[in-house]
Amino acid sequence: MTVIMVLLTFAIFLSIDYVRGHKQLARQSDAQPTRRPSISQVVPALVAGFEVPENVRYHAGHTWALAESRELVRVGMDDFASKLVGKVESITLPQRGRWVRQGQKLWTIFRNGKSVDMVSPIEGTITDVNEAVARNPELARKDPYGEGWLVTVQAPDSKLNFRNLLSGTLARLWTEDSALRLRSRMPALAGAVAQDGGVAVDDLTALMPNQDWATVAKEFFLS
Repeated sequence: MTVIMVLLTFAIFLSIDYVRGHKQLARQSDAQPTRRPSISQVVPALVAGFEVPENVRYHAGHTWALAESRELVRVGMDDFASKLVGKVESITLPQRGRWVRQGQKLWTIFRNGKSVDMVSPIEGTITDVNEAVARNPELARKDPYGEGWLVTVQAPDSKLNFRNLLSGTLARLWTEDSALRLRSRMPALAGAVAQDGGVAVDDLTALMPNQDWATVAKEFFLS
């Protein structure tokens, strides 16, 4: 009888110790922040020569949005836009604290004395701007999904806004359509916009000396 009581007591202590240890592990797991993969860690798929990462959503005006938390969204221009923009003189970014609506003008690009606006893919309050891009616009052109991000937005309705954006198959089809429209709009670019899985040239605008760059950009940027 004594042996049975000892075994029961030992079993009870083991059970208590297991439960305590399990709860402690759970607390430690909850305490550690969940890391979201950065865009630069994702190998973008090439669509008609342009990079189209799977983990972001796209506005038809060639801007992208990435949810970093429930309401915080990072925003930038996509690879198609960066190649169509080419070498720019400057980029004017919005002020922190400004409220912007989805589809509303968000930043302005200046090139050769001309300017073109790009629109916001998300609605909310500007919480941060990439000062590095303001100083060196080449970042937005060379690394549009990484160091070249432009603003972050506190977006309370981000879940609803994301429903209006493109992703997955739709994003790829839309990029293919944009490349096709660009080739038809400017036949001289046929060899510059890849059709066989290659990468589109870095500066498409260098190949359109006789074209109105601002008009072409506004057509694709919906501004």
